[in-house]
Amino acid sequence: MTNDSCSTGNPDAAYPGDCEFTQFLRERAMAHHGGKPGPVSRQACLNRAKHIKLLLLDVDGVLTDGSITYTHSGDEIKTFHCRDGFGMNMLQKIGVEIGLITARRSEALERRARDLKLTHVFQGTRRKMEVFTTLINQLQLTPQQVAFMGDDWLDLPVLTQVGLAATVADGSPELIPLVHFVAPHPGGRGAVRDLCDLIIEAQGRRQELLSEYMTRQ
Repeated sequence: MTNDSCSTGNPDAAYPGDCEFTQFLRERAMAHHGGKPGPVSRQACLNRAKHIKLLLLDVDGVLTDGSITYTHSGDEIKTFHCRDGFGMNMLQKIGVEIGLITARRSEALERRARDLKLTHVFQGTRRKMEVFTTLINQLQLTPQQVAFMGDDWLDLPVLTQVGLAATVADGSPELIPLVHFVAPHPGGRGAVRDLCDLIIEAQGRRQELLSEYMTRQ
């Protein structure tokens, strides 16, 4: 990869450096967005969301705010947002499957997944593309039928392959040019609900779900 605009003038400098890496991300973004880097319009996001059959989520920084708390006994505490959980429940009601892919392991996540009745949960996974490929083959889906929300560099490979790529409001800046949708809320504070709402709206099920709760006794 050569780029005259990134020349340091120092033949002993490490290569590729920050400039070359940034250029690589820009070129990858251009290819991912059909020649235009960065998040697309809301209507374009809705068009992509119409076809989503599977929502995949990173955990730390997406379902949580990224904080990790250890107790004196060595337990790990994670905090999840109720509205994110409700959004996932609504997606499941309209037939969209949900999967979690995280590089860490946590008993708290296992409990949250049980509460939400999630069956596709992959912990301790740093090679997220392998899980992604295996899962879509298992479910007989195309990449265009998958949405993925991540927040950091480990999520880049999957984000550049899915039909609807998303990140949280406080996601790593390097992700912004590569995604289609940036949630208004930060990770662990409603970002997942933002994406769930987008998919529900795109698939024409919002009023149906809302009416169900308005008529409950």
